[in-house]
Amino acid sequence: MIPMNTHYTELKDSYLFYRIAQKVNAYLEEHPGARLYRMGIGDVSLPLCSAVIRALHEAVDDQAVKSRFHGYMPECGAPFLREAIAGYYAQRGVTLAPDEAFVSSGASDELGDILDLFDRSSTALVIEPAYPAYVDANVLAGRKILHLASGKENGFLPEPDEGLQADLLYICSPNNPTGAVFTREKLQKWVDYANRHGSLILFDAAYEAFIEDPTLPHSIFELPGARTCAVEICSLSKTAGFTGTRLGYTVIPKDLERGSLRLNDMWVRNRTTKTNGVSYIIQKGGAAVFTPEGQRQVRENIQVYKSNAKLLTDVLDKLGVWYCGGKNAPYIWMKCPDGLTSWAFFDRLLHEIQVVGTPGEGFGACGEGYFRFSTFGDPEDTKEAARRLTGLLGRR
Repeated sequence: MIPMNTHYTELKDSYLFYRIAQKVNAYLEEHPGARLYRMGIGDVSLPLCSAVIRALHEAVDDQAVKSRFHGYMPECGAPFLREAIAGYYAQRGVTLAPDEAFVSSGASDELGDILDLFDRSSTALVIEPAYPAYVDANVLAGRKILHLASGKENGFLPEPDEGLQADLLYICSPNNPTGAVFTREKLQKWVDYANRHGSLILFDAAYEAFIEDPTLPHSIFELPGARTCAVEICSLSKTAGFTGTRLGYTVIPKDLERGSLRLNDMWVRNRTTKTNGVSYIIQKGGAAVFTPEGQRQVRENIQVYKSNAKLLTDVLDKLGVWYCGGKNAPYIWMKCPDGLTSWAFFDRLLHEIQVVGTPGEGFGACGEGYFRFSTFGDPEDTKEAARRLTGLLGRR
């Protein structure tokens, strides 16, 4: 009999958002026709911007003309898109060679695939609360996972713990689920820690475009020493509405080496073995995001989501509810009222005001007692949800 990967049995019984879907579906079966105000999963509600749509149409037309037709694309990304990504980084003072940017079908894929570069005996450090995929991908690989707790006392932005020695360090900023953002000073401590111990930071920058504060870093490569200790994984899903279109990129500096191996070379070998590249059509759409017109239109869409966030944070401010996020991130992380557990608060919101969010417990033990709202919903739905939330919490 073929040996199976028994690490699957170590996963939680169901993925967080699958459990939410089950509860929502059960409610709708009991209340057919009920209107729900969904602020749970981080899926966008606005369409792709016109610059992207125009580029996608042009790329489709190219595929109908023999002289402009494209078949297999370069496994690591089309030169025109890799150059556009390097130009985007240059705007923030980060020097990046085009062949240090690897085009992918999205950050979620890369967060799992990148683990191919590291021996399974390596250890992973996850800051809790955390995006569940960080933990699950390492569980499936049989890797030892260390958990670093964070909480209200440190704004969910912990500093390195010299007592915890790990090889892979997961850092997400702006953070999912908490919306907290590392300052340069705090992030520099992690960079210095990684270089001191020979660790490697897996920096999830999927939400960097939501940062407004000019003092906060968008990329870990804005910090000295990061090129020798970090890989940055990015996505256009939330930045430009590519959740259904699927496109992202991973930055691996050529300076990054462990032992005698250079990670950039290893990743080239991995991609040329395991992928046939992202389609020409999608990459042309992605390149449009980085044009001046595309950047302007993307920022306009992001402002809509930021307006959603303000509607919700205004309610929490008025009622004196503790929260973080919502200012430089698309997520709001609030303390559950009345000592409720996060799933109890979920049920209360669903059954009393028909609002759907995400229980903090689903992001790890440190998330218990907290709740996440996504601000990617329809503006009118968000306005109504804020009104209902005011009524519910105001009755305390």
